[in-house]
Amino acid sequence: MSVLPAAAGKAILIFAIGNESRGDDALAPLLVRGLEGSAAPAGRVELIEDYQLQVEHVTDLLERSAVLFVDADVSCIEPFHFSEISAAHDNSYTSHAMSPFALLHTYSQVYGADAPPAFLLRIRGYDFELGNPLSDRAAANLEAAMAQMHLLCADGDLQRWRQRLAVT
Repeated sequence: MSVLPAAAGKAILIFAIGNESRGDDALAPLLVRGLEGSAAPAGRVELIEDYQLQVEHVTDLLERSAVLFVDADVSCIEPFHFSEISAAHDNSYTSHAMSPFALLHTYSQVYGADAPPAFLLRIRGYDFELGNPLSDRAAANLEAAMAQMHLLCADGDLQRWRQRLAVT
């Protein structure tokens, strides 16, 4: 976990979900590591990566201006899909991993308040076999997603994030 330089106000959390030892599942961790090495955004952004979401991650959502979940996805359009999401009760809360929707729902259950505005960036992946490297096609999608992230993090303005939804 690392924090990029801060401006006044609440931090935006970018949460990368993925496992680098499973081929294209490495897309989200690679994306946040690319952000760590880039020029700092004007607003405060905190980057977290983990293999999967757990109920304990609900505490990471506290006092955020927004949350962006990033994950590899075999079913989304190429190169990526960016959307705003909301809390939803699903069965993932009873498994070993939670969906972003279930984590947002859990937040409202635990804290009695709505979760911060949340977004999901799904990057198209193709090969998730254990031990395989990142595929060439996924690497190209990662480049496109990284360009999108630089635009989103340039100022952390959620209205601009919502405007970007119309063009992705």
